[in-house]
Amino acid sequence: MPLSPIASGPHAGQRVVVAGTALGEAATVAIMVHGRGAAPEDILGLAGALNRPDVTYLAPAAASNTWYPYSFLTDTSKNEPYLSSALSVLGALVAEIEAAGIARDRIVMMGFSQGACLTSEFAIRNASRFGGFVAFSGGAIGPPGTIWNENGRFDATPMFFGCSNVDAHIPEARVHETSAICTRMGAKVTTKIYPGMGHLVNDDEIAHAQALLDSVAAGR
Repeated sequence: MPLSPIASGPHAGQRVVVAGTALGEAATVAIMVHGRGAAPEDILGLAGALNRPDVTYLAPAAASNTWYPYSFLTDTSKNEPYLSSALSVLGALVAEIEAAGIARDRIVMMGFSQGACLTSEFAIRNASRFGGFVAFSGGAIGPPGTIWNENGRFDATPMFFGCSNVDAHIPEARVHETSAICTRMGAKVTTKIYPGMGHLVNDDEIAHAQALLDSVAAGR
């Protein structure tokens, strides 16, 4: 599936893997964003766990399997031009989906690890009424002390943040910080911190994602 020409930079022209129902034939679309060193097929493994076949799953690939080179807590300028390019890929996918006749409030974006960070950052920068956002072990991008632009409004978009309290890559404080930002911007946020879980996705997180997809399918 080709990306829209608005995608630019190092990640432009990368493949997008489609699973589930073909685009345009399902009422709900889930954009699945893989983590560092992974590939679309890895994040699409969650589609099987979600067990929602009447959904179109679109998983874009990062160039060299990495959306940006350094930690998400590094000064954002050091992650350019990769970060801006990665965000443009997600924006291009949203535009492609809308062009296929799927409204934005039927689009759910899910990511794991680096993909969850990218998903969180995209959400804040593009706040409007989406179907929902799910961040498995991730938070907004930027060094401590970052001030994010909170001018957009989510209009009760459901969001789920799940993470361990001992994740080696994602500080618990950043998860809470991101949740608070999105709440102030009008999202309906659920945050779950799992003691001792480590860097993975557990069954309870899958259940929350399933409930979100079901809510979108039901038009709630």
